[in-house]
Amino acid sequence: MDVTFGGGGHSREILKHLGPDGHLYSFDQDADAERNALDDKRFTFVRSNFRYVKNWMRYYGVDQVDGLLADLGVSSHHLDSEERGFSFRFEQAPLDMRMNNRAELTAADVVNDYDEEQLANVLYLYGELKQSRRMASAIVKARAVKRIETSSDLLSAVEKTLSPEHEKKDAARLFQALRIEVNHEMEALKDMLNGAAETLGDGGRLVVITYHSLEDRIVKNMMKTGNAEGRTQQDFFGRREAPFRTSNKVIVPDSEEMQRNPRSRSAKLRIAERVYE
Repeated sequence: MDVTFGGGGHSREILKHLGPDGHLYSFDQDADAERNALDDKRFTFVRSNFRYVKNWMRYYGVDQVDGLLADLGVSSHHLDSEERGFSFRFEQAPLDMRMNNRAELTAADVVNDYDEEQLANVLYLYGELKQSRRMASAIVKARAVKRIETSSDLLSAVEKTLSPEHEKKDAARLFQALRIEVNHEMEALKDMLNGAAETLGDGGRLVVITYHSLEDRIVKNMMKTGNAEGRTQQDFFGRREAPFRTSNKVIVPDSEEMQRNPRSRSAKLRIAERVYE
């Protein structure tokens, strides 16, 4: 399974190495991604959130899979598409940020309808912004004058709360926090990882690329302990229980790759093997 199909780059590479009897199921909830579906009898595109991998494999009559790849980064298509509102680079971009445009909640709904405490919690938990309370207060004051609809509206509202030396970084974290909230990304990630543990066969590989500390912590904990919180689990005899075996080696881009692809700078690739004892 390639559970983050996007432009189809990973799926194309997987198909190059897949035998004639193999089959690849690729997931994406975005209509734009569906237009990139590959014409190959060994390929099935599933337009769905990856949190439902277990349900869909049951639907297709697949008991176990040999590998699951998840690239958790926002696709370049989304970042470069002004109308999707994922990037603060476009001043008049609407505050949308939905990865599934059939979903109801938008980033504009979050900044205009959440109360001040809810907003502060979202910004602190998902953006790791130390000034989350001041930022939430600034947003509430600005929306009392005029509804916040665009990227520039939002940036103007929080302008005085951004640290001068980290202005772009703070803005990126603000947009990250809203995107995570709009798409329920942390909950979906936990569901997907639990589904992977139940769907991968013995020796099956779980491969995940993360881009920020929140999701990386969840992936690391899941691979190490079998749960997102990192709690060690033991059986009746006191033996440690964990569905995965991992070398704990993290693969990061080298300087050449970062120069070629600046968006890979924060990427971490983790691999784990499903084990049944």
